Amino acid sequence: MLTSKKNVKTPDETRKFAKGKIEVVKVGDFTFGLGTFEPGWKWSKSVKPIVKTDSCQAHHVGYTVSGRMAGIMDDGTTWEIGPGDVVDIPPGHDAWTVGRKPVVLLDFMGAADYA
Repeated sequence: MLTSKKNVKTPDETRKFAKGKIEVVKVGDFTFGLGTFEPGWKWSKSVKPIVKTDSCQAHHVGYTVSGRMAGIMDDGTTWEIGPGDVVDIPPGHDAWTVGRKPVVLLDFMGAADYA
């Protein structure tokens, strides 16, 4: 039984930051995020000044729709994701867009507190 429905084209909130945005949709107790990260976006330059933490403390579980993103964990572990990748990125990371295509990421876990 469907109890709640919303469309991401009319988000509850749009959080904009340098070279990107996350559109947030709340359905019941669940918060979903549609993130768009333009070429040249980097968390430590675009979001860090807003949240004032040394690294991203959001835990992202998501699906990469398009584009490529790379990152580094606080422990030095590096990663890269691309179209079709389902990801689990724990708190404590920096990330950036790779190449000239925007990254579109569906975030099923980290959107509630992001940016």
